[in-house]
Amino acid sequence: MNVGDELPPLEVRITRAQLVRYAGASLDFNPIHWNENFATKVGLPDVIAHGMLTMALSGRIVTDWLGDPARLVDFSTRFTRPVVVPDNDEGALVEMTGKVGALTDEGLARIDLTVKFEGKTVLGKPQALVRP
Repeated sequence: MNVGDELPPLEVRITRAQLVRYAGASLDFNPIHWNENFATKVGLPDVIAHGMLTMALSGRIVTDWLGDPARLVDFSTRFTRPVVVPDNDEGALVEMTGKVGALTDEGLARIDLTVKFEGKTVLGKPQALVRP
């Protein structure tokens, strides 16, 4: 593993059905994640994905690349833009890229990610620390 190594890009689709399943698993039943009428009344363009679901799915680019999820030591980000999920079978396409940004003195590698929806980043400074 070297600074500058690129991870294979990953694309995932988030559908309304996934939002329902995630709400049940996380116990986050906020209506902005399933009720279009409510979401638009509070100023959103439509139903949006749970931020933590977007974060978890973006972690897949790292764990898929590592081959062993136990090598993921830390993952952090800020939520900067929502992923709007249309009411259709295609859902919302989220695109992820990543590269090794640094090797630490502790023997870890920092992976810098870019996570986009409709060409715009949705997570701010997403980074993972991994054991090489």
